[in-house]
Amino acid sequence: MTHLDLDAHYWEERWQQTQTPWDLGGVSPALRHYLDAHTEPQTRILIPGAGSAYEAVYLHRQGYQQVYVCDWAPSAFHWIRSQAPDFPEQHLLVSDFFALELAGLDLVLEQTFFCAIDPALRPDYARQVHHMLAPEGVLAGLLFSKPFPFPGPPFGGTPEEYKKLFEPYFDTSQMGPSEHSISARKDHEWMVVLKKRELIFK
Repeated sequence: MTHLDLDAHYWEERWQQTQTPWDLGGVSPALRHYLDAHTEPQTRILIPGAGSAYEAVYLHRQGYQQVYVCDWAPSAFHWIRSQAPDFPEQHLLVSDFFALELAGLDLVLEQTFFCAIDPALRPDYARQVHHMLAPEGVLAGLLFSKPFPFPGPPFGGTPEEYKKLFEPYFDTSQMGPSEHSISARKDHEWMVVLKKRELIFK
């Protein structure tokens, strides 16, 4: 499958047919642990490929006002609208992540978006995240730590691949096995925290 197949129509169909096995049904324990320790209500956050956006609702209920969520599938946002009707509508971005023009973000929070895009687009992902982050901004979240023996999505990878991919754009603060993954993903996820590097080239 190429990235041309993984378009808005593809993901909207998955949501309408409730074919969403990646949906945890609640906040990721690993991401909640990170958010509780490293963010505050004024932190400007983007969650790409947010789906039901449990983390966004969690933050919203704690008074965070600068949380943005992006997904190609309009149906993905039904849950967040039902659970947080006062969540700013202008922060619900039904859009192609690679076309977003957000800038000055403090944090891009990653859970299941990176593994859902065609691996050929991963260099574009690294560049786009770097572009959207403010100086000192951070990319943090979970990445699968091994390849999968089936066609994606999801698409796996190796820590060695990730290090090579992100090294031109980020300094690594953390990249290792997640201590707070759900049981089904334990030992298959790495927690990654990457700090934006100022480039000496354009």
